[in-house]
Amino acid sequence: MERAVVQITLFGLLLCLVTTLPNKDDWNIYSFHINSTVSSRYATTVITSRVANRMNESKEIEFQVRIPKNAFISKFTMFIDGQVYDGVVKAKEEAQQQYTKAVSRGQSAGLVSSVGRTLEEFKTSVTVAAHKKVTFELTYEELLKRRLGKYELQIHARPMQPVKDFKVDVYIHEEAGINFIEIKGGLSTKSLANAITKTQTETQAWVYFYPTEAQQRTCDSCGEKGMNGDLVIVYDVNRDLAFGDIKTSYGYFVHHFAPSSLQRIPKNVVFVIDQSGSMHGRKITQTRIALIHILKDLAEDDYFGLITFDGDIFHWKRELVQASKTNVNSAKEFARGIRDRGATDINKAVLEGARMLNAHPRDGSASILILLTDGDPTTGETNLETIHSNVRRAIADKFSLYCLGFGFDVNFEFLEKMSLQNNGVARRIYEDSDADLQLKGFYEEVATPLLTNVTMMYTGGTNLTQTHFSQYYNGSEIVVAGQITDNDIETFTPEVVAVSGTQRLRFHDTNATVQSTGTVTDRRIQRVWAYLTVKQLLEKELQLSGPEKAKMKKEALELSLKYSFVTPLTSMVVTKPPGENTDVLHKPKEGETNHFKPMIPQITAGGAVALSPGYNLDLADYEEGAALMEGTEDIQEDLSGLVAAAEYYEYSISADSTVLHATEAGPVAVSVFHRFLLKAENQSLPLCFDVPGNTFVKLLHHPSEELSVNGLLDSVGNRGFKIIGIHFKNNQYIEIDTNGINVQAGQGVTRNPGRDLVTADITVLGRDKEFDVAVGDTRMVILVHEKDGNKFLWPILRQRPSDNRGDGILALKAAVYEEVQQSPSTKLKIRDQEIDVTRSSAVDFSISISPTLDCWFMSAESALQRSLDDFTVAQL
Repeated sequence: MERAVVQITLFGLLLCLVTTLPNKDDWNIYSFHINSTVSSRYATTVITSRVANRMNESKEIEFQVRIPKNAFISKFTMFIDGQVYDGVVKAKEEAQQQYTKAVSRGQSAGLVSSVGRTLEEFKTSVTVAAHKKVTFELTYEELLKRRLGKYELQIHARPMQPVKDFKVDVYIHEEAGINFIEIKGGLSTKSLANAITKTQTETQAWVYFYPTEAQQRTCDSCGEKGMNGDLVIVYDVNRDLAFGDIKTSYGYFVHHFAPSSLQRIPKNVVFVIDQSGSMHGRKITQTRIALIHILKDLAEDDYFGLITFDGDIFHWKRELVQASKTNVNSAKEFARGIRDRGATDINKAVLEGARMLNAHPRDGSASILILLTDGDPTTGETNLETIHSNVRRAIADKFSLYCLGFGFDVNFEFLEKMSLQNNGVARRIYEDSDADLQLKGFYEEVATPLLTNVTMMYTGGTNLTQTHFSQYYNGSEIVVAGQITDNDIETFTPEVVAVSGTQRLRFHDTNATVQSTGTVTDRRIQRVWAYLTVKQLLEKELQLSGPEKAKMKKEALELSLKYSFVTPLTSMVVTKPPGENTDVLHKPKEGETNHFKPMIPQITAGGAVALSPGYNLDLADYEEGAALMEGTEDIQEDLSGLVAAAEYYEYSISADSTVLHATEAGPVAVSVFHRFLLKAENQSLPLCFDVPGNTFVKLLHHPSEELSVNGLLDSVGNRGFKIIGIHFKNNQYIEIDTNGINVQAGQGVTRNPGRDLVTADITVLGRDKEFDVAVGDTRMVILVHEKDGNKFLWPILRQRPSDNRGDGILALKAAVYEEVQQSPSTKLKIRDQEIDVTRSSAVDFSISISPTLDCWFMSAESALQRSLDDFTVAQL
């Protein structure tokens, strides 16, 4: 069962488990990145794993990743020997032939299986030649659901070995404004908490998780095999407008409606509890515990009923009664006496619960029927379709039915269909020590109805997702997406009509809430519409039969194929190099699991490795593949064999330990200066100052690590660095510019190894507009920005050296100041010195989208509290 708080499991997700037979030391995951972007509550997550085969022979390497059950995989790619192998989404029937062939070979072709409560596991493998690399890249998408006032993005990490370059980047952008953001989960505890950085503005938030190899062994469930746990990002948005917020882009819109300042509606609720023999033991005990707590939480103006059933029905009272203290205590005593026995007559029990609600109509209230069962109907009416028909006729759209399926013996599809046909949902309750908490958590979601008969209307809108909702509960959210007729925003008028108690309410507001954007990235609004539409078509297809069922299935299939979603109607054919077996990926139903057998395909690999989309690195000059084997002395000698390549990269990263950021200058720019930002402790405005162009800046010097990082500022103002130079152990030097990296070992000739460098002392990995640098326990990211067609660099210290002895402009701590005078001029007090300042602004280049920040401008010496000469050097 999904927990009471929304879990986007971007969310979340992960796991790249690389296995070779017979020895795990044969392979090395040298890079593992998870990048999740959330906008308008829609999360797109990309998992990239880079793996090297260390052996002198070809080895099978397995990629295994866990993703949220509610997510749709939309892309899977492998990069091997300069070749790109893209998965292809096809109709399941079309992929059936390949599926049948795989099964006939004794292999499991169902590559996705349910794992635990919220995850599905994707798995495939490929053979990689000796001393070669493979890059796996998986993309999945999901709309976050709001429960109990929160969204959750859950990232599960279990790579089965510490990874030298492991990172999680999460970017959240919500135009409504971010109300709060918290980091939870097992991976946020102990020393791993120091690897987490959180940055937040009014509408954006960034979370970065960059644990070192040592830190990856220190969480509660970590060890020599690395991390095994969750990183959970919890947040909510501002809800200043009762009408909610609408975002439009390229002829599509999405409307998030979640008014909070409404009076709760009294409810009528009947609990129908299965006490048949299969509920024996812990299940019946946990049900009693949960039910007693739920009864205690009823409001005094609620009315309730309680019945238990096996082959017969047992009433606490035959009619609904008010939730007075006396009645609640009496019902709790009844609950304590529930004992398992007999068969299971679901039909009779649900019909009796419906009768009780129908017999107690009450104006201004909301009615709810909750069924808990752990099995199929075994007595009375046992025909499932007949039960569905009976229940639908008895409820007649007057209230909602929620079905809770306890364990895996229950026919969950039967419960799901019955709930959907009656304006409710079905949840699975997992047999575990916290089953009582799962039951209570579900009840809390429906405990406080705020609106009934909610109708979302959109004049000038078409192809709408679901627009009528029987009830809206506190802490939840209604989401509607659709197309704007002729993309005419002027004639598009949204309105919401609903009932609150005995009052009919109308919500409407256009100009203040409809936000239009034309950026390419916001084509995700169209994907939100497609995602919601496919989900709801699949729900309708489950409820219907005959031609209507076929129509819903056809529409869902067409959209799934158009947007490359792996759904219950489609499959992804995983293409591989010639001579290897084809895998076919199917999405399982709720509770369905698959078991896998090892697949050992044959391959003869070539001499090139694909390291990222569209980029190949030739390994022909790696003598005996030494550059792929960490810890060998041959690495430094063979750096000269790496071949040149040019590329630039993009990313968005920040760190609490990085208190200084390069930024574009504010309104008054000086052509030969570059403006810097220095974060302030417990103050909203940072400090800012200018540094002359063409200056060699000391970025980070760390003697014990034998590490020195310097940068040359551009000779043209309002940019960043032209070159970053890194000196490290054994007289080695790396130079990074916007085109790539150059390496010089000892007195040897400088070579350009392209975008990746992995040695025993240093790792440099290129991404889209980004270089990641790791030396010992120090982590740094170098961004590549572009302004007016010119590119420049800016470095960010992601993780400080553990002894905290580093010096340089990146190692500065946050400034501490207080504002002591506002007129006639502003003065700040820093270290007992009063400094005249001017309010200015700057564009923060430490973040890829470069937001504009207000700041207090002063001289470099005043901000640094030292001479600027202390932060400059004579050469790189």
